[in-house]
Amino acid sequence: MQIKINLKIFLFLIVFLITKQIKIYAILMLFAFIHEMGHIIMGILLGFKPESISIIPTGFSVKFKAQYENYNIKIKKANLLSIKKIAIASAGPLINAVIVIITIIYYRTTNNFYIMNIPLDLIIYSNILIFIFNLIPIYPLDGGRILKDIIHIYSGIYQSYIITNKVSNIVIILLTMISSVIILIYKNIAILLIIIYLWILVMNENKKFNIKMKIWDKYNQINN
Repeated sequence: MQIKINLKIFLFLIVFLITKQIKIYAILMLFAFIHEMGHIIMGILLGFKPESISIIPTGFSVKFKAQYENYNIKIKKANLLSIKKIAIASAGPLINAVIVIITIIYYRTTNNFYIMNIPLDLIIYSNILIFIFNLIPIYPLDGGRILKDIIHIYSGIYQSYIITNKVSNIVIILLTMISSVIILIYKNIAILLIIIYLWILVMNENKKFNIKMKIWDKYNQINN
């Protein structure tokens, strides 16, 4: 399995060092790794083989080798692969939700404010943040992947691309507006970095979307 490093992570490290939030970033990356292990374990359980794992500024990203036999089993307007993709994408946020629940139970039964010298409130905060962030309906975040495959099942692949792309663009605009207010109030440059990173993701996906639409249009012209 290949391991890739996105060089933008070093920019995040520098910013968090300057703002004296490196401990928080390190804890976020720890639980982001555990989050990604949820994806990997679910993928392996469903018969997929991890092909590569990338270290990105907001955590980790795993890529699996496709199982071509899944394309032969139809699920409405998609195939079995879409169901498995939804399960894999959901596994990561589910892990974070479970960690939050276990942490709360641990505190209520022990009255201990720390686990391995990490404050419980920081563990809960980190996992809630990762849970919410990854379920944002922006492709290729988990929320965007889940949305895309659900639409694929009920409306087909063409509509899944169009609707997911529109939702991603609307959401990033709304997030930018909300984050601008938060940045002005709290002066937190880390939020600005995350928004910039999300914009990069959306713009890259927009380029891919436009290429796919052009190919789709040419295909339709040839067949019509």
